[in-house]
This record gives sequence, structure tokens and C-alpha cells, in this order.
Amino acid sequence: MEYSDQFLRAVLDSVDVGVAVIDCDGKIVFVNDRWITFGQRNGVPDTMQWLGVNYLAVCEEAAETGDCLALEAVQGIHQILNAELHSFSLEYPCHSDAEKRWFMMRVSCFVTDGKRLCVLSHQNITERKLAEEKVLSLSRQDGLTGLYNRRYFDEFYQQEWNRCLRQSLPITLVLFDIDHFKSVNDIYGHQVGDQHLRSVAQCANTFAKRPGDICARYGGEEFVLVLGNTRGEEAAMLATRLVSEIEALDIPNEMSPASPVLTISAGVVTRVPDKSMHKESLIEEADRLLYRAKKKGRNQLCAANIRSVQPKAEESII
Repeated sequence: MEYSDQFLRAVLDSVDVGVAVIDCDGKIVFVNDRWITFGQRNGVPDTMQWLGVNYLAVCEEAAETGDCLALEAVQGIHQILNAELHSFSLEYPCHSDAEKRWFMMRVSCFVTDGKRLCVLSHQNITERKLAEEKVLSLSRQDGLTGLYNRRYFDEFYQQEWNRCLRQSLPITLVLFDIDHFKSVNDIYGHQVGDQHLRSVAQCANTFAKRPGDICARYGGEEFVLVLGNTRGEEAAMLATRLVSEIEALDIPNEMSPASPVLTISAGVVTRVPDKSMHKESLIEEADRLLYRAKKKGRNQLCAANIRSVQPKAEESII
């Protein structure tokens, strides 16, 4: 039984997988409806003409920014086009501000009229990845506070840096620690100190609400917030609230020169990543600003390009 082109097109449009076909130069020669609608839901204009777009060039451009997954995709597609591989697959994150998402990219080839073409499919595997994340969460968590640990912070920060680099979005780091925490352990004991660490962690974690945000224990009584796609002014406001809310917990720290209750100092830095920057530079700058906040008397924050902000004060841009 023979089927018409219209019938086969209807089949491809019905599957819940984005499908595109590219030629040997990387240009798109076919897309199904799922491919188009996914683009429209993620900011691509409805008028976008996919046919003729060089998909391989787009991936290569992303790879040049340091995106390791884009580089892996480029290498795999080239291997398929050069008949070095029969098939290739790659899992990758594609988080939005509203939700976490992962996809499986599969690449295979076929020959028609003497031309070698590649079929690209992108399948949503978020449900499976979320289940895997639950299993992995124990290895990513700090045992005392329940926050993410330093190891996962490094992994997440790399991913979020790459996302903001690709999309020219701002990324914020808030590095903070508890003022004069040693006096808490000396006076009240380490068990009480541990409980206070948990209280601070619980409060700080409420500021990490989106897929592009996390709060992690950086080490000892030091913590870090990663805020993806967050402008400097907004970041300073959030950090100011955090400083105030920690003080409002009213946790005794009688011997602290900064305040008779537990307080924090913070360094806040926001940047839009570019190819000339290294992600470590933000950490170094946040650490420098944290040190400045301590030197200025603690129980406050210092932010890049924004004047030192006391709790409950409004931020002002230089």
C-alpha cells in the first residue's frame, strides 16, 4: 500500500518530537509542526522561516562561546555527515525561567537522489531526568543544612553561566557568611551552632525560587546564591531583604561586635557573561565585595556598581 506525501507529513506532525532534516552543508530542508511550535513557545517569532537556516552554523556559534554540549553536538553531526557514524545521541539541559527541561537529541542519516541528509530529533526527557535528579539529590546535598553542596554548586554554576552566555542574560552571585559565627560555637556550643546554620540555610533557600536559582553551602558558615537572569538592581534588593530577614530571625549572638543577634555580610555581583570573561571572575569579585562588607562593619552587603546597602535601605546605582 502506497502513502501520499501528505499522509507521511501528517504522521511526522503528529509525533511529540521535534524533527528537522538538514543537508550536507547543515541547512534545514524540513521541519515538522512540533519543531515549529517549540520554537514559538520559546521566543522564536511566528514569522520565522526555518527552511534554509543553517542549524550546524548555529551550533558552531554556541560552541565558540565555550558551550561544551554544543561542541559535542557539532562533532556528532559532522561524524554523521561524513559517514563516520551511523547514529549519534546527546542529552542536554534546556531550562527556561519557569521550569527545568531536558531533551534527547538524536541524529541519523539517509541518502536520497544521491544526497546524504541528516535527521535531527529532539525529544523531551524531563520526566525521566527529574526522577534521576531525586536519586542524585543525596549526593548533591549538604548533610547538615540540606542545601546543595559545593560540588553541585560548581556543576550548576557552570551550566547557568553557559546559558546566560548563550542568551546574553545577566547572572548574579550572592556570596555571604555569618558574622562572628565562632562566638556562637564558643558560647552556646556546636550543636546550637549547627541548628543556627540550618536556620540561616532555610531562610536563604527561600530566595532560590526559579530553575536558574540555587542556594548552596559554600563552606563552613559561608553560603552562595546563584540567581540566573537577574538584573543588578533586583539582585541588590533581594540581597538586602536576605540580610534583613536573617537579622529578623532574632537568633542570639551576644558576643558579636556587629549585633547581639545573628547577622550576615554579603558580596553581590551581577554580570552579563561574554567570551572574554571567566566564570571564576564573578566568584573572586563576590568574595572581594564580601570582604569589603565585613571591613565596613558587617551586617550589610556590598554590590558591584551599587553602593553599600544597609538592611532595609534602598539600593542606588552609581
